[in-house]
Amino acid sequence: MRTRLISVGERMPAWVAQGFAEYHKRLSRELPLELVEVPLGNRGKSRDPVRAMAIEGAAVLAAIAPETHVVALDGRGKPWSSEQLAEQLGNWRMQGRDLAILIGGPDGHAEDVLKRANQRWSLGPLTLPHMLVRLILAEQLYRATTILAGHPYHRA
Repeated sequence: MRTRLISVGERMPAWVAQGFAEYHKRLSRELPLELVEVPLGNRGKSRDPVRAMAIEGAAVLAAIAPETHVVALDGRGKPWSSEQLAEQLGNWRMQGRDLAILIGGPDGHAEDVLKRANQRWSLGPLTLPHMLVRLILAEQLYRATTILAGHPYHRA
């Protein structure tokens, strides 16, 4: 299973990049993770945020292969505990399909992206910086792989 984290926005702060790189390295055997960055649409006082979302959405959709199982991060999605994420990961592996996890821009995902998603996942009611979400996702995916492997990293 090939796993891609497709994220709107580029240039992580150094500390986020370092943390992401650490979990990327830890995941390399159990769940190789590829980061795909999509440029942020132009926003500003004279710019239409809906148009920016549409441009971002088109770029995100272009990065997804047709048979890929898509999970969109969405505040209206279903929250999962670490154990539930591990269960989801086990299910995704059993499907034998590639996986894409999508992080939207500042205004979320375009409607076309949400329609393409097979599942919607919420990290909870907090509003988090999108760059930080990459690090959180990488850590939680690592935690899920350790749960499935019976490794003591996760102590519930």
